[in-house]
Amino acid sequence: MRKALRWLLAFTVFIGTLSTAGTATAVQPEATDIKDRLLAVPGMSLIEEKPYPGYRFFVLNYTQPVDHRDPAKGTFQQRITVLHKDVSRPTVFYTSGYSVSTAPSRREPTQIVDGNQISMEYRYFTPSRPSPADWSKLDIWQAASDQHRIFKALKPVYDKKWLSTGGSKGGMTATYYERFYPRDMDGVVAYVAPNDVVNQEDSAYDRFFATVGTEECRDRLNGVQREALVRRDVMEERYAKYAADNGYTFRTVGSLDKAYEATVLDYVWGFWQYSLLSDCGTIPADAKNATDDEIWNTLDAIAGFSFYTDQGLEPYTPYYYQAGTQLGAPTIHFPHIEKKYIRYGYLPPRYYVPRDIEMRFQPGAMRDVDTWVRHNARQMLFVYGENDPWGAEPFRLGKGARDSYVLTAPGANHGARVAGLVDDEKALATAKILQWAGVAPAAVQADPAKAKPLAKFDAKLDKRGAERTLRP
Repeated sequence: MRKALRWLLAFTVFIGTLSTAGTATAVQPEATDIKDRLLAVPGMSLIEEKPYPGYRFFVLNYTQPVDHRDPAKGTFQQRITVLHKDVSRPTVFYTSGYSVSTAPSRREPTQIVDGNQISMEYRYFTPSRPSPADWSKLDIWQAASDQHRIFKALKPVYDKKWLSTGGSKGGMTATYYERFYPRDMDGVVAYVAPNDVVNQEDSAYDRFFATVGTEECRDRLNGVQREALVRRDVMEERYAKYAADNGYTFRTVGSLDKAYEATVLDYVWGFWQYSLLSDCGTIPADAKNATDDEIWNTLDAIAGFSFYTDQGLEPYTPYYYQAGTQLGAPTIHFPHIEKKYIRYGYLPPRYYVPRDIEMRFQPGAMRDVDTWVRHNARQMLFVYGENDPWGAEPFRLGKGARDSYVLTAPGANHGARVAGLVDDEKALATAKILQWAGVAPAAVQADPAKAKPLAKFDAKLDKRGAERTLRP
């Protein structure tokens, strides 16, 4: 009996040794090169790598479920980019809320913390669109779940602190992500993020346009806008030739006449969104006596006659779909223009989305986010521009918010940044970003007034070229 037990024990040890040896042979060394580590993430594939001094930059595809609630409904490839500094640095998660740029770039928080940057293309912006596209799966929760899944996949690679950021629709996106997945990020920096809580109540925009800038500047802009509608017939003849020469069509919006009026009504908004008070001198001072060329050129430079064509609208179908189903869209009035000159007014998003895509507005979506931010914001920073029309309806903080801030850059437009804040607020915002990212130097922890970006400004990498479209 004892011999049998000894034999059994020896056999067990022998088998265990084989098992251990087999396991040791099967274990592969952990990848150390960052490209290998990224491509080891299930569902990740490389599109290309582009060199940039001091960084590695990758354009990647990541496999995402079309419906995060039911992954069996299929997948699509979502583009992301990785600007890699070092795994020992914090990571900034950026999205514009639209397509992703495949050129190396660095958002302001990334420069401040001297970190890595993950940039995500928003779902349904091409090429990150399922085929066929089930548009009902384009909503803020599904997009937030895209970010959550990317974060979970890359957190083992970049295991230091993470901040999310974005401007305009990207700032909205960062906020919605925080609302649905508040445990993911260590801080949020949302730039110029509109907050259209009640879609039918837009009087804040009318008040904004009645007081923004100076009376002289407003009069110039209003004069051009009115004169463009007074001269509608002759200007539309020019528009028709322009469209024919460029192969533009107007099936989605409905007609050239609607597209022309939409462009004209965007003019004043477009100026304040992308220009400064100091640019008012470029606007014709006497619109009634301006030439047709002067009226046309200023309208085209600021609002853009190509935008409301089918070709101009098509890339923005996902935005208008969301504006018409969850985000809301502003409606403004034009008291300086007689009613006889306005045929359609500000058109709702439905006019900018092909009719075969079904849309139904969900009024509770933005109310839910707004309520959550007021009562639950933690380590969130909202930055607005004083002269940006999209800031007329901003996010606000309630008594439940903690370590969160809403700051406004004086005189700034839709490109407002932390760098444009007044000195004490700039220092506060910079110090908070550094603290949330876990990289605040001891001197900054002792005195936030000493806060400054950890990385030097790079004219190419930190270029802030705003895309000239009147969407947020």
